[in-house]
Amino acid sequence: MSTKIPILNMSIGAFLARALLLFIVIVWTVPTFGLFISSLRDKDQLAISGWWNALQNVQESQAGRTGTAEDQIERDGEFVIVGNVFDENSAKNIATYGDGLLPGEITDYGPGETVALDDGQTFTLNSDGSYEYTSPEAFDIDRGVRFFYVANIPPSFSLANYEEVLASEDFGQSFINTFTVTIPATLIPIAIAAFASYAFAWMDFPGRQVLFVIVVGLLVVPLQMSLIPLLRLYNNVGETFGFAAKSYPGIWLAHTGFGLPLAIYLLRNYIGGLPREIIESAKIDGASHFQIFIRLVMPLSIPALAAFAIFQFLWVWNDLLVALVFLNKTPDQIVMTSKLRELLGSRGDNWEILTSSAFVSILVPLIVFFSLQRYFVRGLLAGSVKGG
Repeated sequence: MSTKIPILNMSIGAFLARALLLFIVIVWTVPTFGLFISSLRDKDQLAISGWWNALQNVQESQAGRTGTAEDQIERDGEFVIVGNVFDENSAKNIATYGDGLLPGEITDYGPGETVALDDGQTFTLNSDGSYEYTSPEAFDIDRGVRFFYVANIPPSFSLANYEEVLASEDFGQSFINTFTVTIPATLIPIAIAAFASYAFAWMDFPGRQVLFVIVVGLLVVPLQMSLIPLLRLYNNVGETFGFAAKSYPGIWLAHTGFGLPLAIYLLRNYIGGLPREIIESAKIDGASHFQIFIRLVMPLSIPALAAFAIFQFLWVWNDLLVALVFLNKTPDQIVMTSKLRELLGSRGDNWEILTSSAFVSILVPLIVFFSLQRYFVRGLLAGSVKGG
């Protein structure tokens, strides 16, 4: 007799399973939600606080510097240098200011308080960031006087990061180039692997098991070890037949070769697990292997085909390394991942666009996944546990 939880009316095992599933969902969802919130914040906010502080005022310690003697004006018998530490239309405001070096030490004066300096000079920093530096004698400084302040940064959200990514030069072309690479690189290995998997599962030929073991063994070969040998092979073949090694057919074949071992493994196990009676009945009716494959096996293998299609599409869409090796960086060939890498700058100066570019790049894979998700688990599990 199973133990029941009265409130939930379910067994302890079912409750623990659902609790574990909920925990996994939260672990995966919270970082994604945080990334989305970060993509709507500006660089100043991202640099000093986490996404969980997005709705709060945050404080930033900064250094400012007054103007020089060239900026002074004479007013009411005094010499004055005025300016503003904030950009125009900035939402920031001054919390405190002084001469401390650490945020905790810059608490000497509040905004608007006038500081009396040596030789009758005064300095005032207002809440809006405007300052006034006065002296009874003319200033003789070639470099402005340095001061420190703590600024309040109110929460703000905008689509500026997305606009920077989407409006960048040739980004639209790189988006199309990614489709040009991904769609053939997904369909070609599926077509080849489907035929090969049927042969491994239902056709008798010498060395079938040994060849299948070799194919499965290729799953453990690191991709990085084969990139340069493949490129050198392409270069040699290109010189022989007079075509460019770095081209779309080259990267299609590269992704096909890297994806075939997993595809054959999944599809062979799934196809091999189909009811033998169906295959034998078709043979009795005079159907050839090709007719059996097209009319029976293919329709029944949709879940496995969809599962691998998701894997391959995600892998090729998000690929950077293979694209850098087998394609040029010209506008007609550069893919989106490589384009986003260029937008970051050689020193990562535009690192804030990483958040928005992540959501731009996952939009299409999400559409593909949710379109095929009903087949995904069924095809993946069947391809992993069934054997022929």
